[in-house]
Formats: sequence, structure tokens, C-alpha cells
Amino acid sequence: MKKHNYSAGPCILPQEVFKEAANGILDYQGSGLSIMEISHRSPAFVEVIEEARSLSLELLRLKDKGYKALFLQGGASMQFLMTAYNLLNKKAAYLNTGTWSSKAIKEAKLFGEVIEVASSKDKNFNYIPKDYKVTAGVDYFHCTSNNTIFGTQIKNFPQVDAPLVCDMSSDIFSRELDFTKFDLIYAGAQKNMGPAGTTLVIIKEDILGKVEREIPSMLNYKVHLEKDSMFNTPAVYAIYVSLLTLRWIKKNGGIAAMEKRNAEKAELLYKEIDRNPLFKGFAEIEDRSIMNATFNLTDESKKEAFDKLWKEAGINGLNGHRSVGGYRASMYNALDIESVEVLVNTMKKLEEQS
Repeated sequence: MKKHNYSAGPCILPQEVFKEAANGILDYQGSGLSIMEISHRSPAFVEVIEEARSLSLELLRLKDKGYKALFLQGGASMQFLMTAYNLLNKKAAYLNTGTWSSKAIKEAKLFGEVIEVASSKDKNFNYIPKDYKVTAGVDYFHCTSNNTIFGTQIKNFPQVDAPLVCDMSSDIFSRELDFTKFDLIYAGAQKNMGPAGTTLVIIKEDILGKVEREIPSMLNYKVHLEKDSMFNTPAVYAIYVSLLTLRWIKKNGGIAAMEKRNAEKAELLYKEIDRNPLFKGFAEIEDRSIMNATFNLTDESKKEAFDKLWKEAGINGLNGHRSVGGYRASMYNALDIESVEVLVNTMKKLEEQS
């Protein structure tokens, strides 16, 4: 039976990527060595990381616009710290839309004043705040584009007179945006790009060098830029699989094609959530994520029956996060619309049985 993987992370990846990645473990490009045992300083791997960095900028349309791409370690959680370490001189502004932005705020407070310009905590983060003002004179403004746990997504980003920093961990490469609006973007690979172990950082170089503190080498963006992401041993395999996924995105029409594909999947599922009396969406309709659909049963007595149905249908990873409950369908780039159709049919089947 085919599995339909809705896990929020580690993410679903294209089958062709898995196959090529598996071949690379056994014998990388006929070298007789595994991708996991070649030297990370060898020309073979330098080609991998250079292509991954270049292709990231190409897909985001940021080549030759003053941006550099890095593949670092520590996940988005490390970026909560590094962003503030490198950019927060006196005060920074943050938009609080969920668990991950709350954690980013906590780390930033270690380095200076943090102004929370708006929050959706009052309704358990089921919406994106609007009509807020970013305080003048801040060192940067930080937001989270997509909230994996709560199923909300920023549709319109503010115009700010400070560097715009964005955590795009769960929707990177999933929709077209004017990425030149952002001065720093970071994204853990395991949500929509590759396996856990590496983090993509896209940074505009001219925002650096403005803090007064000394920054440890491993946490200093400048050091990593000077060493082309090779200051320390990189996460070779995670970067390799991310490169294969980036190639797959380009081959299949780039971000524009991914957005069209993702919008169709999201529309199909949300239509059933809104139509079926046994289900209700968690996030406000105007702020719904096309990556992570969160929904609950209207009658919790149906939980056992529904859980049995979706597991029998080969669906995996549908349980919601404990802070929301219910269900969460993560529809990352590689998820086929066929999988969404299976979920929708399972929801209809529960209705028929009730």
C-alpha cells in the first residue's frame, strides 16, 4: 500500500530524490566511495555545496543582488540565536505568531531590547496580526512566514525601514515572493527541502558588521561567508539531498510551479474541511497556510473511528501538535495531490458512516 506522508518534519521528499540519494550512499558518481565518506574538502563535495548555494539563490531570484547562501548547522533554533548575535545592537522588533517566533524572541532578549510589535497569542495563535506598526529605529524586524504548529501563514509582509529577517523553515521554495524584500532568510532543511541536519541561510552582506560585541567564530555570519560555508565540517549528506531536491524543484518548473501545485492541494483539503460538518478548521480562513492545514473534529466521539480510517488508508503523520490537538496535514512540495484526495475521501467516508 502506498503511504501518504503528512508529517510536519522530517518532510516528504520526491521519490526520485530518495533513489538518487540512496545511490549516492552506495557509490557517489562512480567513485567507489559513499557520499558520506568522501572528504568534505574534496573537489567532489565542494561542487555539491557550491551548486546548492548557487541554485538556492537562483530559485529565489537573488543571484547577483548582493546576497550569499550558507548551509549551516543547528537548525532554525540556532538561527534564533545567531540572528540576534549578529544583528541586535540595541533593540529589535519581533512579530509573535506562534511557538517558533516565541522561542526566537526568548533568545533575542539575551542581546538587547526586544519589542513585540504584535501577537496572536490571545487566540492560541490561530491568526496573523494585522495593522501593527514596527517601531522606528530598530536594528531589524523579525517574523515567521509560516507557522507549522498552528497552520497560519503570512500573506503580506510589511514594508519596514530596517532589515527584514524571516524564518521560512516550513514554506521555503513553496510560493513566489519578492525575496529582495528580505535581508536575511533562514530555513531548516527538514521541512520542505531535505533531511534534518542543515539549515539554509540567505543573507544580504551589507547588513553585517554593525554590532559592537565580539561574536564567537561559529556564530559569526561573516566567518561562515568568508569560508563559503566550510568553516567547520558541513553536514555533507543533508546538503547533498537538499541539492537533489533543489534540482527537482528547478526541473519541475521552479517556485511558480510549486506554488500552483501547493495551492491546488490546499484548496482541495480546505474545501472539504469547510463542507464536512464533522470537521472545522483551526486557523482563521484568511490566514490559512498552504503548507500545514490544521483542523479538528466537531464531535470528539468520532476520533477513534476517524483515526482507524486514515491509518487504514495508508496515511501517516496526521496527528496535530499537542498545543492545538486535532489533526495537521502538512502538504509540502513533494506531496502529490493524490495523497490529498485520499485524505478527503477518508473524511467523506467518516461522514457516510456517521
